[in-house]
Amino acid sequence: MGSIDVTKGLAENGIIVANTEKSPEDLKSQLGAEKAKVYTVNAVRIALDILGRPIYNTAMLGALVKASSLVTLDSLSRVVKERFPGAIGEKNVAVIKRAYEEARGI
Repeated sequence: MGSIDVTKGLAENGIIVANTEKSPEDLKSQLGAEKAKVYTVNAVRIALDILGRPIYNTAMLGALVKASSLVTLDSLSRVVKERFPGAIGEKNVAVIKRAYEEARGI
């Protein structure tokens, strides 16, 4: 993230959700995003732990739900179960819920 300004165009009270091992405080400082809300989650680790593969898109959705009020955790979980019935859906819901729980923000 050092060579590209990922905060360019971000609204004054915008939200940054990042897949990283860094703390939100460290990332906020690194990006110079003093007025933004910054959330971090180790989405790859969560995906590897639960899915056994580094497919972390649903983990990032869980962190986004925590960072914003776009949708509720229950509604996202329901949609994922409908779209992916059976074990795949259940595992992805587990990924979403764990990312929601582990996401940290300031």
